[in-house]
Amino acid sequence: MKQTDILSQRTSFADKLGIPTPLFWGFVGLLFFMIGDGVEAGYLAPYLEEQGISGRDTALLFTIYGVTVSISSWVSGPLSDLWGPKRVMWIGLAIWAVFEVVFLSMGVATNSYSMMLAAYTMRGFGYPLFTYGFLVWIAAATPRHQLGSAAGWFWFAFSGGLPTLGSLFASFAIPVIGEMMTFWSSLVLVLFGGLLALLMTREPTGSRRLAAPGASAGTIFFSSVSILWREPKTFIAMIVRIIDTASEYAFLVIMPTFFTKVIGFSLSQWLQLLSIIFLANILVNLVSGMMADRLGHRSVVAIGGGVGAAVTVLLFYYVPLMFPGNFAIAAAMGALYGATVAAFVPLSGLMPQICPKEKAAALSALGLGAGASTWVGPAVVTWFESWHGIEGIIWIFSGLYLVSALLTITLTISPEARRYMDEAAARGDIAGELAAAEH
Repeated sequence: MKQTDILSQRTSFADKLGIPTPLFWGFVGLLFFMIGDGVEAGYLAPYLEEQGISGRDTALLFTIYGVTVSISSWVSGPLSDLWGPKRVMWIGLAIWAVFEVVFLSMGVATNSYSMMLAAYTMRGFGYPLFTYGFLVWIAAATPRHQLGSAAGWFWFAFSGGLPTLGSLFASFAIPVIGEMMTFWSSLVLVLFGGLLALLMTREPTGSRRLAAPGASAGTIFFSSVSILWREPKTFIAMIVRIIDTASEYAFLVIMPTFFTKVIGFSLSQWLQLLSIIFLANILVNLVSGMMADRLGHRSVVAIGGGVGAAVTVLLFYYVPLMFPGNFAIAAAMGALYGATVAAFVPLSGLMPQICPKEKAAALSALGLGAGASTWVGPAVVTWFESWHGIEGIIWIFSGLYLVSALLTITLTISPEARRYMDEAAARGDIAGELAAAEH
């Protein structure tokens, strides 16, 4: 059989799965990139505390890192409009690699908190440019009927690496090569994934400017902010997206200590538990995206995500307390929690439909929410842990998830947006829809 025939069969199978064929290697590369980014997720906090860094300083490190992630997540959209998603991804890969070297060699290796804070903060600009640049690329090059599935595969690759396979890799690597060399291995994985995605993905839309030729940089960036009040639903979706994963980033700060000191697990068991949580998460990422294409985006997000997570976040805390040391029960509760958080995935497919003429700007709002969750979660820990400890934080997030369910109900697609998408589809292809959006 000829190589071209094999490729044709593979890409046809990818389309049947809901993966846009021209972006296939981008999804594969994204998975490896996020595995590298997720290696440290489950053990950086306890490692730093073992080196004498206080829990409050560790939370501050994560919080400030989250602020730069939030900024970078927002600018990924307008920069993709301005320069093209592929160039933005190259910049993100370079930033991550350079500042990871500084973070490890001049910060962690010397136990210099000030250098760690500076380098980790700057590294925060890296992964959102790479990942959310690719998300804009997906939105620009994917047919409408496939957006939900494509968004599901994006978050499958994203969460599959951070922290699912990343933490699993760390749990096996640390006993063999040690904690410091495991940190360094993350750099190898990120470079491999980034280069795989960028060198093997040749879909033309990602290599060109997405904004209209006459649009200035100022106009593009202002549009990515002004859309929050010009299209209020994008602001609501941003708040929902913040709530979605804020608890995850809070739990990366507080749950290692909870499960190792209170529940009685070893560090390796905690890392394996974290992998199980996000294994469930990535599997439901796919299911929720495909279900959204059939049952409706809002229903999946509001019921499966908002209401579901409000319940499971409580189960994840209280049930292990009732059965201390029982890994199977903790894993079951963690899997339920990870699954409900994944039910928010259809937001990424819904946003381009709410604002079909400004896909990149709308996804920037969603990216801003995703980035903000990385600092909002640790900030909730910093602000409220002294109130009622971990238990109080758990109830705060449960309440926030219920709020997100109510907000999601308002995220309807207007008749004008539906008409625009129908007319664009009638013109024949995604490129035609994109060209129409530029005028």
